[in-house]
Amino acid sequence: METTDTQLLTFFKALADASRLRIVGLLAREPHNVEALATLLDLRPSTVSHHLAMLVAAGLVSGRTDGHYHVYSLDNDALEAKAKALLATRTLETVAASVDVEADERKVLRSFTGPDGRLKRLPVQRKKFELVLRHALRRFERGGVWSERELNEILRGLADDVASIRRGFIDAGLMDRNKSGSRYWRTDSPPARSR
Repeated sequence: METTDTQLLTFFKALADASRLRIVGLLAREPHNVEALATLLDLRPSTVSHHLAMLVAAGLVSGRTDGHYHVYSLDNDALEAKAKALLATRTLETVAASVDVEADERKVLRSFTGPDGRLKRLPVQRKKFELVLRHALRRFERGGVWSERELNEILRGLADDVASIRRGFIDAGLMDRNKSGSRYWRTDSPPARSR
């Protein structure tokens, strides 16, 4: 049984070629045999057969024998059903959940932390810095509110440059603060009480 990742890859690979897209377009109008498609697309029949095999494997095209020819047609219902199923938000979220973000985070943290677990320096690269910020954010419970001083005290357990992390939280949209900058909170779970 194919995984969702494999199904998505097969689907997108099948459509990720200009010649295959043109074949799909021609088959959307009417069924064609390999020779007719080769003539219309100015391609060798073996090349067209290769493209058709990928489209058949993806479940987008079906073939039937008609005399001496193999005639291919686009399965519009299958195309629509596959696109709906594979591109549904829930499906894409499932694929995203399979990405091992924690492994990337561990690798970055190993590079930038000392034996005591404190940051030796902050990453310059934005993506790595955001991983460090997400790691630091775990020190703050959801729904909490902290003064700048309290925030700094918590961050000092992680790094010397607390101001850069504090600003990074705001710039990355991980935390927000009131207008005076005296109160901070996580944006993924703002506190219920007024600020």
